[in-house]
Amino acid sequence: MQFYLDGYRPGDPDLRPAAPGGVEPRSGSGELPQEVDVLVVGTGPAGVVLAAQLAEFPGITTRVVERRNGPLELGQADGVACRTVEMFNAFGLAEKLMREGYWVNETTFWGPESADSSGIVRTGRVQDVAEGLSEYPHVIVNQARMQEYLLEHMRNSPARLEPEYGLEVTDVEVLPDGGDYPVKVTLRRAADGEAGAAAVPAEASTVVVRAKYVVGADGARSAVRKSLGIELRGDARNHAWGVMDVLAVTDFPDVRVKSVIQSPSGGNILIIPREGGYLVRFYVDLGDLDPADRDARKRFTRESLVEAAQKILHPYTLEVKETAWWSVYEVGQRIADRFDDVLDAERGTRTPRVFIAGDACHTHSAKAGQGMNVSMQDGFNLGWKLAAVLEGRSPESLLDTYAGERKAIAQELIDFDLRFSTMMAAKPKDPEHAEAGGVDPAEKQQIFTEAGRFTAGFATEYTPALLTGTAEHQAVATGFPVGQRFYSAPVVRLADARPVGLGHVAQADGRWRIYAFAGAGDPQSPESGIAAFSRFLAESEDSPVRRFTPDGADPDAVFDVRAVFQQGHRDLALEKLPEFLMPRKGPLGLVDYEKMFTADAAGSDIFEERGIDRTRGAIVVVRPDQYVAQVLPLDAHQELADFFAGFMLPTAVLV
Repeated sequence: MQFYLDGYRPGDPDLRPAAPGGVEPRSGSGELPQEVDVLVVGTGPAGVVLAAQLAEFPGITTRVVERRNGPLELGQADGVACRTVEMFNAFGLAEKLMREGYWVNETTFWGPESADSSGIVRTGRVQDVAEGLSEYPHVIVNQARMQEYLLEHMRNSPARLEPEYGLEVTDVEVLPDGGDYPVKVTLRRAADGEAGAAAVPAEASTVVVRAKYVVGADGARSAVRKSLGIELRGDARNHAWGVMDVLAVTDFPDVRVKSVIQSPSGGNILIIPREGGYLVRFYVDLGDLDPADRDARKRFTRESLVEAAQKILHPYTLEVKETAWWSVYEVGQRIADRFDDVLDAERGTRTPRVFIAGDACHTHSAKAGQGMNVSMQDGFNLGWKLAAVLEGRSPESLLDTYAGERKAIAQELIDFDLRFSTMMAAKPKDPEHAEAGGVDPAEKQQIFTEAGRFTAGFATEYTPALLTGTAEHQAVATGFPVGQRFYSAPVVRLADARPVGLGHVAQADGRWRIYAFAGAGDPQSPESGIAAFSRFLAESEDSPVRRFTPDGADPDAVFDVRAVFQQGHRDLALEKLPEFLMPRKGPLGLVDYEKMFTADAAGSDIFEERGIDRTRGAIVVVRPDQYVAQVLPLDAHQELADFFAGFMLPTAVLV
């Protein structure tokens, strides 16, 4: 990590200097200003990821409200996909996540011992994350802990952002003539004695705030969504599953391995070991529900979950010593009609002011581990776009891309989850009565394996549009597919010979990344492709760096340009390389020496691993949310300029 740019100061570098005015009671005080730029409703996964990004911009007035009286403490989601760990690295939190979490390395499969037996046996074992998908593992960490990591990041940010608890949204209205703050939000403080209560007089129970933008990340029963008249569409599957986090004693040998169990009786269990070495989560199949009996799910008890688990695990025993959390849910998949306040007939005539994210706009079963992960990607997608518009770097029309991109991804999730949850609940197939349906253990293992890319979080692919180019030049960097997430690879930092992951240097700070891979020849020559590219960015009137970086800002305030050379780090002289790649920054004009890298001398050649054209070189443009936006040859200067001109605004002063 880099620090001291603004001058030396002792202490924890993660606790960054507060921006002017960025100290308490700026936020977290229980008081809301009358006007805010962004109001985030809800501190679930989508809300905290979005707020953690906006906390990087103290010039943007952001507030977060939560109807509970404090942070989440127990239960709910726990599976952290590899893609989410990559995202957490951008917040500087991946190492903490991996240190504390349980690593899901393998998955075992259990099924009936024989056609006429009541016992179960292990039928297969696979690697949980296929080789080559990510450098990060699939981990298990309690959702409350993950959210606390992000809340701490917000508290340590220049904005010193903290949620305002005990505030519940009752109405959201977009006023046609609302001026700069057109969204009127009415909130209610919980009365003393209520859940989420703060001791306030009755006359102070209602709060009205005006906002430029509102994001409803307030769950499946979203008040923001309901205020907009948006419906969740879908079906319940009339099938119940119980989930419980327990401390237990069992002779089942794979209790510390992710296990899929299919019993002869037709019941199923998914075992997910939890962090800490002792806690374990059981997803227990409770069978079909009578659709006419609305209270059927409510009659399940903790004891009935334990009894069902014991029956499915037979002949193994299970003695539950303590239950940390349990719940029963009905499988179903639902998706919102819209992800913002703009009606289909209005699209293109005005831009959105209110958005919904996470469970507020898509709900599904828990066993594929996708709900929390996809919700966080909703927040990651929207956060940087709001910052770009509010800082004047992009037009308001950029915000239309949120619904356009994320609704398609949510629908893919719904379709996948329907197939996955149906498979999980399937009864064992009877070889003598194949017409009765069911799934045998081998089929279940195959389905799990084929779904691996989706469950790891890598199925998302943005199609060509405003923020995503075409695959016209994909051949110059085949390992960085346009529209997919940027897959890091090992490199060596030229200035200090430190091995790093190229993608690991990117932070969740709203900046675009431009990775320039040098072509053939000596990059130290003024005639080289990398030298010509650097001159274009530094000097040309068409340069996106010159056109879209505000006056008075650091040279890399909007575009973080980094170069990768084919030569070893000992074969290049720093002083002979383009000056543009050593920008002067901060009030002291310090030199940033961390913009140049070489192929890893230990044998992991990024040019080879990611299919970079060694002759022509390549430009790989990466969005602030880590997705590849464009791939071009190194000499495609004008095409690079034209791409950014499509959605960025020239800025004359630092906002």
